[in-house]
Amino acid sequence: MHELTVQTVFSAAHAIVIRGQREPLHGHDWHVKAAVGGDTLDADGLLLDFHALETELARIVAPFRSVNLNEVAPFDRLNPTAEHVAAHIGGALQHALARPLDADAKARGVRLLWASVTEAPGCLATWRPDPARPG
Repeated sequence: MHELTVQTVFSAAHAIVIRGQREPLHGHDWHVKAAVGGDTLDADGLLLDFHALETELARIVAPFRSVNLNEVAPFDRLNPTAEHVAAHIGGALQHALARPLDADAKARGVRLLWASVTEAPGCLATWRPDPARPG
C-alpha cells in the first residue's frame, strides 16, 4: 500500500466542557495531519496529487482560522474537543475523496486512513474512518 500524508496549521481558540464545567477560553496552534492510502498508482506514478489533497485540507480548515471554535459550525453545537475536531476534519476529507479529488482516485481505491490534530505539544487526537462505512 502507498500512503501520502499532508499537514497544515491553523490558530483558533476554544473552551471545552469537561464533566459539566466549561474551561476558560484559550487558544492553540492546531497542527493537522491527514493520510490517504491505496494500492494502485496512476499512469504518472502518483497515488494522488499532493497539491489537490493540500488544497482540500486547507478548504476544510479555512473556517476555523483565527476564530473561537465554539462560535463556528459544527462546534457551535458540538464540544470543540481535539477528538471532535479530528473527526470533523477527517470526515470532511473522507467525503471529499468520495467526490473524488482527481479523475480516477476513487476508482483506484484511494481512501482516507486517518486524520489527527495536535492542540498542544504532546497532545494528539487521531480519527480513523470505520472501514465498514466507506465514504
